[in-house]
Amino acid sequence: MTEPVAILRTAEPADIPALCGLLQQLFSIEQDFTPNPAKQAAGLRLLLGKPDRGAILVAVLANGEVIGMVSAQLVVSTAQGSPAAWIEDMVIDAQYRGLGLGRQLLHQALDWAKAHGATRAQLLVDMDNQPAIAYYDHLGWNTTRLQARNIFL
Repeated sequence: MTEPVAILRTAEPADIPALCGLLQQLFSIEQDFTPNPAKQAAGLRLLLGKPDRGAILVAVLANGEVIGMVSAQLVVSTAQGSPAAWIEDMVIDAQYRGLGLGRQLLHQALDWAKAHGATRAQLLVDMDNQPAIAYYDHLGWNTTRLQARNIFL
């Protein structure tokens, strides 16, 4: 029996530098975001500090190297009358893509969300990232008629 490529676990503060590296890979292909390790580290610390509201799940090699991540954060859905989960920061290191790690991480993120009462999960995908769009379609994620907007405060 072959050993798994990576183990999945909840992120720890010591993982933050590696997570910032993964986010740099992700943000380098998303037009709406700019890699900024200091800001990303601050955001990761905030998320790790509120385990009842969010989780960061990671894929880790036997040698301890973090090679993938996904985050899930709870919001209240008035439409559902229950919590819903935002799935963000889904990234696998480029050299480990195609091994099923993304699917495994997403599955664990959805399990975390369900365990915290969420009845729906949602995510955003860059409109120009056709591989990601095809990936989420393949996994059964639905395209909605909603369009994202933001404003910086």
